[in-house]
Amino acid sequence: MNRLKNLDEKIAGAVSKVKALKEEKTVLERRIKELEARLDEKNQEVERLSSEKNTVKNQIEELLSELETLDLG
Repeated sequence: MNRLKNLDEKIAGAVSKVKALKEEKTVLERRIKELEARLDEKNQEVERLSSEKNTVKNQIEELLSELETLDLG
């Protein structure tokens, strides 16, 4: 009888642990999705800033070219 009680306690402990691990998995999966979304946002921001940088670079090059033309004239 004592063995049966011990086995029942072990099973209950295992079930409890599995339940806790499933809950933790759900929380971690949600956190991963949040972090992936933030990463996507940051990647989009990097792309936008890179594009903006190229635009500014081109504008500066055009202005320098115009300046050289003025200096020659």
